[in-house]
Amino acid sequence: MLQNELKNNFIALGKFLKQFSLEGNKKDETVKNEGSFFNDFEALINLSQSHNGWFTPEQVYFSIQSWANALTEENLTQWLSSYDFKKTDPKKIGLILAGNIPLVGFHDFLTVLITGNDVLVKTSSNDQHLLKFLAQYLVSLDQRFSKKITFVEGKLEGFDAVIATGSNNTSRYFDYYFKNVPSIIRKNRNSVAILTGNETKEDLEDLGEDIFRYFGLGCRNVSKLFVPKNYDFKAFFEAIFKYKDVIFYEKYANNYDYNKAVFLMSLYKLLDNEFLTLKEDESYSSPISSVFYEFYEDLEALKLRLKADEEQIQCIVSNHLVENSITFGQTQKPNLWDYADNVDTIAFLNNL
Repeated sequence: MLQNELKNNFIALGKFLKQFSLEGNKKDETVKNEGSFFNDFEALINLSQSHNGWFTPEQVYFSIQSWANALTEENLTQWLSSYDFKKTDPKKIGLILAGNIPLVGFHDFLTVLITGNDVLVKTSSNDQHLLKFLAQYLVSLDQRFSKKITFVEGKLEGFDAVIATGSNNTSRYFDYYFKNVPSIIRKNRNSVAILTGNETKEDLEDLGEDIFRYFGLGCRNVSKLFVPKNYDFKAFFEAIFKYKDVIFYEKYANNYDYNKAVFLMSLYKLLDNEFLTLKEDESYSSPISSVFYEFYEDLEALKLRLKADEEQIQCIVSNHLVENSITFGQTQKPNLWDYADNVDTIAFLNNL
């Protein structure tokens, strides 16, 4: 399959996804092979929360719309124009996917196929259905995808390279099991925000999006704040009040109650607004419903700290305080060329 054919099929997939939003699903008769796929996908979206309690309609629709916005001719052309694609025999690339947020493994899936390779997919039990459905839609566009996409239920075998995403614990297993093949092994990472006290209300409201989107389950969600000495959290709490309804979601509320109780029993000092706790802590990884914070005195020293800890950090959010930082509210809206862990997946695949 020529790369231009591959690109056009993913553009068609983007148009298919564009029909679905939280504001209302609307059929577009110009979408290719729309047929029964529209109704079936709508039903799958409605069932997603029964498959994974964290996959509420709001979160699933957000993910779908994010990919609809990404899979345009302009974005795909800009992304792919940076690479020289050589005609080679397709490699079989094994994917071991996470399942913390809806379609979290789609970028790896897309990257393997758009480079002309074949994909062997082992999904997480927490996100088994959405990607398989999109694969079926791709097959309906071009039957050749049926030979390029394989979902694996048991042991992953017969691959030339592997991309595996998991925890720090599972990464040790991955490192051992895949030691004889080219691989990208992803571990735990978290995202941080640097505040100065000069942020606008809009900045802090957008920071709330970085914290609460997907209930904070993604590696791109902000789980740690760096604030100057004597920082007043009043403006922060006032700005994020718009996200207060998160506490009405039972799974989130249970985590809030549990983690708050654990902190209080341990006699930790907390800042609390009844739906989010703030705890002073040097760690980057905070539990659901809590964000850690740490004071800094010297921004340059903080930059050095973050550079030293870069393997633990996925995103840094700030008002352009550090190089390559992300503006407030954008962590869960990455571009196609924003690679996880800053590892260029296309370059990795092209060099196999």
